[in-house]
Amino acid sequence: MADETPGARAGEGPRNGPGGRRGDAPRYLPIAEHGLIGDLRSAALVGTDGTIDWYCCGRFDAPSVFASILDADRGGSFELAADVPARAKQFYFPDTNVLITRFFADGGVGEIQDFMPVVDGSREADRHRLIRRVVCVRGTLPFRARIAPRFEYGTVPHTLHLDDGQAIFDSPALKLALTSTVPLEADGQDVWSLFKLGEGESAVFAIDRIDDDVPPRFCAVAEAEREFNATVAYWRRWLSRSRYKGRWREMVHRSALTLKLLTYAPTGAIIAAPTTSLPEQIGGERNWDYRYVWIRDAAFCVYAMLRLGFTEEAEAFMTFLSEHVRLDDPDTTAPGGPLQIMYGIDGRRDLPERELPHLEGYRGSAPVRIGNAAVGQLQLDIYGALVDSLYLYDKWGQPLSSAHWDGISALVDWVCDNWDQPDEGVWETRGGRKAFLYSRLMCWVAIERAMRLAQHRGLPADTVRWGTARDDIYRRIMSRGWSDVRRAFTQYEDSDILDASLLMMPLAKFVSPTDPKWLATLDALGEDLVSDSLVYRYDPQASPDGLQGEEGTFSICSFWYVEALTRAGRIDEARLAFEKMLTYANHLGLYAEEIGHAGEQSGNFPQAFTHLALISAAFNLDRKLG
Repeated sequence: MADETPGARAGEGPRNGPGGRRGDAPRYLPIAEHGLIGDLRSAALVGTDGTIDWYCCGRFDAPSVFASILDADRGGSFELAADVPARAKQFYFPDTNVLITRFFADGGVGEIQDFMPVVDGSREADRHRLIRRVVCVRGTLPFRARIAPRFEYGTVPHTLHLDDGQAIFDSPALKLALTSTVPLEADGQDVWSLFKLGEGESAVFAIDRIDDDVPPRFCAVAEAEREFNATVAYWRRWLSRSRYKGRWREMVHRSALTLKLLTYAPTGAIIAAPTTSLPEQIGGERNWDYRYVWIRDAAFCVYAMLRLGFTEEAEAFMTFLSEHVRLDDPDTTAPGGPLQIMYGIDGRRDLPERELPHLEGYRGSAPVRIGNAAVGQLQLDIYGALVDSLYLYDKWGQPLSSAHWDGISALVDWVCDNWDQPDEGVWETRGGRKAFLYSRLMCWVAIERAMRLAQHRGLPADTVRWGTARDDIYRRIMSRGWSDVRRAFTQYEDSDILDASLLMMPLAKFVSPTDPKWLATLDALGEDLVSDSLVYRYDPQASPDGLQGEEGTFSICSFWYVEALTRAGRIDEARLAFEKMLTYANHLGLYAEEIGHAGEQSGNFPQAFTHLALISAAFNLDRKLG
């Protein structure tokens, strides 16, 4: 596990105040210096210095309460740490999503146990409780805490009512109760505490969403102990269902636990990431809101979960599709196609994008955005990802219903009519539509998997029409997607530009992994887009994407590369590339979207896409190694 000193934050020290962050503490931790906790409804990022830098109460896409990761001064935070110079280390309680941050000082050793209890669909699920238990495990240590919420992304003021160990933060749309087993003091609209613990002593802070139906409830030391044990038991019970017994069990299981954290239990939605606007490049504009359900990401996530034996998560996502995406009765007359590329976690279709100019962005990386304008893009690849996941769900989970099959048939009919349209592509470029090869590939997958499903189950299908379209796509890719100049398949038709999404060609079973044309493409990708096992999506200079600045290597592509090498029989290369990728994980085994030039993680964190690709790469590499 990585250790971190109080000097890990980048930038100048912000405010100084009673119980607050040390005056010499820099303003921003590296993105990777965080752990994630959650309750299958919302999530929080906890820094290695003990500060909660990001928290949206009740829902992943709710306005933030703590957002100092996007603005150290105006975003709000929950600081909690040893009040003396100390080294800090962070780890997950084994086989759980309970996060432990330990402080090592001359006077002793203490730790913070951060977790959010997971409850069922009862009224108690509306409480949305976050518990921070502080324990001195050796010697004696002083601690400091400062709780400074900033509601609605820091735009809405609140009032503070402090009385007898309880603070009520009251804003028009959200009311939070903070209870504490140590004394609290007011400082304007914030509260702080300085306290000392001896060996074996503990203190508890608990934040609850409250309203007329959910009253404040004190969290005593004994109750915190019960909640801790129940939360540990929940996560261990869930993980025990995993079928993975391979070489990289710890990393695969951490990825599975992370994907589960990104599930919104009330609807079965699976989000792409729990954060917004963490930059792909410091100071750049590639900052997006990922707290929504991408059909592609969620479908791939279902594949990863099914691989490990977690069929309930796949079934919950099927429910989301049926109830909110109209999978049973898709509107094939909609101008943008029967499916949007993304939806809200409650199934809403409208996700207007806007900027928050009052927030400076992570390390000055403006703009901070909420909502996502890409919702209106045409991305044809989503149909292949979805139908493939439904095919696998029928194979490994539960047989699809007749209504589901009617919906799938309608989607495939639409794909047969529309596969040759130009679109924005898998990378959501804002540089205009093109005839992207990956989109063609996944349209082929949609038709091929549907035909396979129809044959396996004896389901009614227009197989003559579907087969004709499938074969037309294959021939089109082989003729116009191949460049004699590059001796490789290319990003879009009649071009000479490479793209890492092509790594999916053998993974999707479109081409043999040892086909000479594919092996030539794999070599070309290795020469042009791979750097020490890390893979760039494409070259934005050669293929402008409508955005300024550069980006790092894309971690999902790096794991696709591992899998492509594996399937090509280049096992030693694949294993080395995989082991190298594991060194780029953070101290907890988590990945953001991208990795920068110095090995730093960038983009929204943690990223579902990356973790599901890790699971798939590990599974297939294990199988080849025997």
